[in-house]
Amino acid sequence: EEIGSQVALEHGQAMTVRVCKADGETVPVVVVQNASVLELKKALRRHFQLRQARQGGVQHLSWKYIWRTYHLTYAGEKLADDRKKLREYGIRNRDEVSFIKKLRK
Repeated sequence: EEIGSQVALEHGQAMTVRVCKADGETVPVVVVQNASVLELKKALRRHFQLRQARQGGVQHLSWKYIWRTYHLTYAGEKLADDRKKLREYGIRNRDEVSFIKKLRK
């Protein structure tokens, strides 16, 4: 799967989106050119699962909790609609998306 995404990246069929975490770490995530917000979230989840499997750290993360507590933003705009394409938000190759903690209502 990782190799397939790297090949797609080389052929211009995919793009890298850098996701900035709250602790300042930047995570490169590869998604197809016409990916939706949901596909970005799934790719992010896959990235962390692979990394944890390699490092032998915590095996389970509650993604339900993460998406309830944080949202992704790009240029100050929340990526609220999972069905909307990243391109519709203006996200291009090597753009940065941030994890922002949701404010309590």
